[in-house]
Amino acid sequence: MTREAIAAAFVAIGMASGALTAQAADIAAGRAKAVQCQACHGLDGISKQPDAPNLAGQNQDYLVKALNDFKSGARKNELMSTVVKPLSDTDIANLAAFYHSLKP
Repeated sequence: MTREAIAAAFVAIGMASGALTAQAADIAAGRAKAVQCQACHGLDGISKQPDAPNLAGQNQDYLVKALNDFKSGARKNELMSTVVKPLSDTDIANLAAFYHSLKP
């Protein structure tokens, strides 16, 4: 097998695993978990508070990164860090899928 073929195989595997991860996110579970988010980010992901961002329609990968950054402390916000700390990776993926699925 050539180096090019091996590289192509790794790219294909990476793309397939990314697709499986995206498909694995459960929008209904995200909706259920989002109850705790609604006080600041609104029932439909449209914030009623000027200092809380709208989440409806937001890029799913961005939301996963932002939530993980709050959880790790790489991004600072006392309230968000407290809320995100107990979330599992699955919870974060589901929340991101749910908010991404909403119309902005």
